[in-house]
Amino acid sequence: MASYDEVLRYLSSLDYPAGKADVLREAEREGAPPDVLKALRALPPVDYANGNEVARSAGIEAAPEVGRAQRAAQARDRHPRVSQHVRRI
Repeated sequence: MASYDEVLRYLSSLDYPAGKADVLREAEREGAPPDVLKALRALPPVDYANGNEVARSAGIEAAPEVGRAQRAAQARDRHPRVSQHVRRI
């Protein structure tokens, strides 16, 4: 399975916004392995603003080492990365 970093590496020189065809063409030009190309072929045919959007649309998680429980806790936190004294309590 393709990793988030791999997708970003093979699309690093792509100019955005870019469509699905542009994304595939760039990945092929950069010599992406078959698993990356397979993930990119499954993309919806829309314009992408950056490589992160491409990877998320391909269903690749940015941090697969983060467990389901930790992801759920992060989703419940309405103000991630904001100091406690800045939050409304």
